[in-house]
Amino acid sequence: MVALVTPFKNNQIDEKALRDLVEWHIAEGTDVIVPCGTTGESATLNYQEHDRVIKIVIEQARKRAQVLAGTGSNATSEAIEMTLHARENGADGSLQVTPYYNKPTQEGLFLHFQAIAKAVDLPMVLYNVPGRTSVNMLPETVARCAGIKNVVGIKEASGNLEQVQKIVQLCGPDFTVLSGEDAQNFEILELGGQGMISVTANVVPGRLATMWDLYREGKKDEARKIHQGLQPLHAAMFYETNPIPVKTALGWMEKCSNELRLPLCAMGEKNALRLQDVLKKQKII
Repeated sequence: MVALVTPFKNNQIDEKALRDLVEWHIAEGTDVIVPCGTTGESATLNYQEHDRVIKIVIEQARKRAQVLAGTGSNATSEAIEMTLHARENGADGSLQVTPYYNKPTQEGLFLHFQAIAKAVDLPMVLYNVPGRTSVNMLPETVARCAGIKNVVGIKEASGNLEQVQKIVQLCGPDFTVLSGEDAQNFEILELGGQGMISVTANVVPGRLATMWDLYREGKKDEARKIHQGLQPLHAAMFYETNPIPVKTALGWMEKCSNELRLPLCAMGEKNALRLQDVLKKQKII
């Protein structure tokens, strides 16, 4: 599953580049496309752009890949509104980040997700990324949410493998735990994870798809070898704030412009050189 970038051109959504990216991912074996998440710069998209990006991805995918639309917000009413639009456009599910900035309690988190699930009949994947939101959803809260109709899984990006293990134990095999931390993809699968929503897949979708397919087929040693080989690239994707490095890489790959929206800015020269070195060693450019 790819946490897809949003291509810009002259501060507008580059619709052609976005459609081309969807086609490339489908050809490379990506199973699920996730627009308007962190990597898609959702924080700087207005509501009309947000809906448009999701609609374009759904149109272009044409059911050849599922679309998990990022429709989370730190305001429950806004999350409901965006999720309703995603459902109307034909999304297969929604990705709901824990509310950022306002730092809700664990009870507030539960009530937030419960309200969205009640308002919109669409499968929902929770998204825990405390490094971005300043709130960590505890395994016990995840287990409560797992009992809500429509809540089917979680993207876990806390970086805490002990927490991931506890979620798997508390929620059972019918609840889908997805890696949201590329450097831990293999380890999370070993703990009972059932896939990954990947930043690095923007750059090497075929390698991540192959790793997942091999793991699912029981060829763990081969999957581990790919995972270990990608570790320098996983690290490089976070030399600066995501999605600065991944968009820089895609620009060099001529997949889309490296244009970002403020307050994100162009990659620093020193880090750009480091990234370029990794991409060359990985035979990407």
